[in-house]
Amino acid sequence: MPARHSQEDTLGERVEIRRDDLHTTRLARDPHADRSLDAGQARLRVGRFALSANNVTYAAFGSAMKYWQFFPVEAPDWGCVPVWGYADVTESACDGLTVGERLYGYLPMGSHLIVQPARIGRSGFSDGTEHRAALPAVYNRYERVQAAPDAEEGVRALLRPLFTTSFLIDDFLAENGFFGASQLLLSSASSKTAWGTAICLAHRAPARRPRIVGLTSDPHVETMALLGCFDEIRPYRSLEQLDSGTPSVYVDFCGDAGLRRRIHEHWHEHLGHSAAVGGTHWTELGTGAGLPGPRPTLFFAPSQAAARAAAPPAGWGADGLQDRVESAWATMLAHAHGPSNPWLQLDEVSGLAAC
Repeated sequence: MPARHSQEDTLGERVEIRRDDLHTTRLARDPHADRSLDAGQARLRVGRFALSANNVTYAAFGSAMKYWQFFPVEAPDWGCVPVWGYADVTESACDGLTVGERLYGYLPMGSHLIVQPARIGRSGFSDGTEHRAALPAVYNRYERVQAAPDAEEGVRALLRPLFTTSFLIDDFLAENGFFGASQLLLSSASSKTAWGTAICLAHRAPARRPRIVGLTSDPHVETMALLGCFDEIRPYRSLEQLDSGTPSVYVDFCGDAGLRRRIHEHWHEHLGHSAAVGGTHWTELGTGAGLPGPRPTLFFAPSQAAARAAAPPAGWGADGLQDRVESAWATMLAHAHGPSNPWLQLDEVSGLAAC
């Protein structure tokens, strides 16, 4: 769901969330709205961003994965959830960045962000703010973009960060020979990262990839089948009807500890790998301790991206990685807007209160 500010928004607010209770939110003063800039800094006004289950995952793993550290707040029990979207430069004390420029990148769920642009180039810059130096570089990069139609910006904000993760999951599985599996089990099949992964996998030659099985709740089965990227959609309640002797890999987008246990107990020695990706079922999270089969292993997209962005021959180089992601993204958009089965529709709201 893309969201944007209206001119009537109260200047200088952020959405804050209780770290120990994601149901509890409040609007608070935005510390970056009116603070004086230091030399080399710039102030961005947030324009449009995406809000989805991806942001729930950022909050659910906020402490473990350091997501709360990107946009810290004063109150220790509260946090500001990161979002992907667009912002405009409204004030600049930085050579190489001018007022009026449009940027795309990682933003707070708020009205403003002060950045310290570093490694400024034609395509963008990295935020060199001290507290972000030890955080994954992929989240600190801001791209220079041209203003685009609302729908185009909305689709990119909503899908592109997730799709990059999908691309990297597909690449990781293929790089490892799919761990010898003839079947891939993708939970939370209705999540964008799951079906983005399925789209990437489905565009591999059938003889060179495992069968793709999406697991989802009953109400989503029919809709997910219409996407045409899964070989089979299976409701959670009937996953034990699948053959337990089929070599399989589990890609966990939901984080549901009970579901993970069911899968490990059903396939156990025939489960070649168990990848933990997301937490869409964030109220059911649990550890992977004591499970039969392989220990669940966190898939961290920035690590795979960094390996692929390494200079050849170890990796593809930064440009090579970008080219491959762009090619896959074009395939994704063609799938989403295909004339025979266009299935993507955006809902847009205005203002932080609506978020």
